[in-house]
Amino acid sequence: MTAVEDLSYGLDLSGADPASIGGALAAAAARLVRRPDRVLPAAAGLALEEAGVALGVARRLLGGDGQRAAEPDPGDRRFKDRAWTENPFLAGLLESYLVGSRWAGRLLESAELPPDEQRKARFGLELALDALAPSNLPWLNPAVVKEAIDTGGLSVARGLSNFVRDAVENRGLPRQVDRTPFELGRNLAATPGRVVFRNDLIELIAYEPRTGTVFAQPIVYSPPWINKYYVMDLAPGRSFIEFAVQRGFTVFAISYRNPDASLAELTLDDYFRDGLLTALRQASEITASPQVDVVAVCLGGTLTMMALAVLAARGESELVGWTTLTNSLVDFSEPGVLGAFTDERTIDRLERKMRSRGYLDSTEMAGTFTWLRGNDLVWNYVVSGWYMGREPPAFDILAWNEDATRLPAAMHSQYLRSCYLENRLVSPGAFSLDGTPVDLSRVETPLYVLSAQNDHIAPWRSVYRTTQLVAGEARHVLTSGGHIAGMVNPPGPKASRYVNDSVPADPEEWLRGAELVQGSWWEDWADWAAQRSGERVPPPVLPEGPPAPGAYVHT
Repeated sequence: MTAVEDLSYGLDLSGADPASIGGALAAAAARLVRRPDRVLPAAAGLALEEAGVALGVARRLLGGDGQRAAEPDPGDRRFKDRAWTENPFLAGLLESYLVGSRWAGRLLESAELPPDEQRKARFGLELALDALAPSNLPWLNPAVVKEAIDTGGLSVARGLSNFVRDAVENRGLPRQVDRTPFELGRNLAATPGRVVFRNDLIELIAYEPRTGTVFAQPIVYSPPWINKYYVMDLAPGRSFIEFAVQRGFTVFAISYRNPDASLAELTLDDYFRDGLLTALRQASEITASPQVDVVAVCLGGTLTMMALAVLAARGESELVGWTTLTNSLVDFSEPGVLGAFTDERTIDRLERKMRSRGYLDSTEMAGTFTWLRGNDLVWNYVVSGWYMGREPPAFDILAWNEDATRLPAAMHSQYLRSCYLENRLVSPGAFSLDGTPVDLSRVETPLYVLSAQNDHIAPWRSVYRTTQLVAGEARHVLTSGGHIAGMVNPPGPKASRYVNDSVPADPEEWLRGAELVQGSWWEDWADWAAQRSGERVPPPVLPEGPPAPGAYVHT
C-alpha cells in the first residue's frame, strides 16, 4: 500500500481521530494560505536548500567532497547503512528528505495554531513524514536490496509471507516481538510468590522472602491498569520486584482484573477503594505493620497521589510510610504527545465508542502508543519483517507491551476528563475521590519521584512538577531511557541517572545542579527506601494461596 494509505490505516488503528488530526492540518494550511508573506519566503528558502542538495550531489559525482546539506539525528537508525552517506544518489535523496522535513516543521510552527490544534497538526505531520521516509521504499533501502541479493531473493518471499500473516493475524501491523519463548510464571512474572487476597477487581500477590530478615514496612506495588502488572517483574535479572525482595523488602503486587462489559460502571473511586486501599490494608494486616509503603508506575502513580491526598484529608496518612512514583503524571498541564488525543472532541468520540460496549478495547490504546513512536515500533518492523523477511526478536519488554488490558468506560472517561482535559488534581478541591476532595498540598508522605529523559508519555519536566505540589520531602531522580526502559533499568554498565538532593521550583534549575552518576536508579532507590522502611525483623508468615502470577494476569 502507498505511504498515504499507510498513514490513514495507522490513524484508524491507533484510536486517534483522523478527522480531527486532518482538520488540524487543514487549519494550518488555511492560515498559511492567508499569509503569503510567510509562505513565499519559506518556499524560496526551501528551493535554495534543495538546490544546495543537488549541487552537493553533483560535486560528489565528480569526485569532490560536496558539503552535506543535512545530517540525520545521531540516534536515527533508519539511515545507519553507510550507503546512505557514501552513495551520492542515496545521500542526495536522504538530504532532500531531511531538508524538506525540517522545512515542513518550521512552516507548521509559523501557522501559530492554538496549542491543542498545534499538537494534533504536529503529530499528523510527523506521521506523514515518517511514512514518506526513503528508507520505507524497498527498492531504495540499501539494506533491503543487499538482503535480497545475499539470499537469492528468499528474503522477498519470506517478507511476503510475513506480510500476509500479519495482515490476517495482527490487524495489518508488522509483528514487533516473538512471544513464543515467553511463558508467564516461567521467564516472565517469575519471582516466587502467591496470591494472598482476591476480590472482583484485584488479586494481591505476596512474594516469598529471600533474606533472613526483612524491613518492617512492606511495599505495595501499584501498577498501571492499561497493561498487565508484571512490567516490574520481567525476566529474572531484569525484575525490579526480584531486586527489591533480594534487598530485604517484603513486596506485594496488585494484579488488576481485565475488565469486561460487566465492569463498565467502575470508576476511579472503585480502583481506589477496592484496589489500592484494600491492598494497603491487606498488606498491613498480613505483616502486622501499621505502615505500608508504595511503589507506583505511570497511571498507578496518579491514583496513588490521589489516594495520599484522600488519606491526608481523612486523618489516615500514617497508613503510608513513603511512596515511589515512577514516570507518573500528576500535573497534566504539559502532557506530551498524548495531549494530541485528549481534546473535548476526541474524548467525546471515545466515550461514544465505549458506551456501546462498556470498555475501551486494549488494541485501541496499544495502537495509540505504538504510533506515538512509529519509526521504532512500526516502520522499523515493516522494513525488517516485510521487506527483509526477518522474524521479530524475542524481547521481554515488547512481549509485555503486547499484553494489554481493557479499560472500564466510566473510569477511563473520568480519568481523561479530570486529568488530561481539565488538569483538576493541581487545584485543591477541584477533584474528589470516594467522596473526599483531593488537596495534594496536604500530602506530607516522603516521595521518591523518578522520571526518564526520553519519556514521551510522561515528559520528565512534567513528572518533576509533582515535587512542588506536596508538603513533605521529595527526591527527584532522572534516569536514562524512555517510559518503559527507564523503569526496567537493572544495575549494569549502560545505566545512568542524574541526581540532585534539592528540588527547586524550576526543573531546568534542578538539571543544572544535577550530577550524572553511572549505575541504575534501582540502587539509589534501595538506599533511599532502606533508610525509611523501619527496622529489620523476621519475615512475615504469608497466608496460603495459589502460586504467582495468579489467575487475573492470564485473562
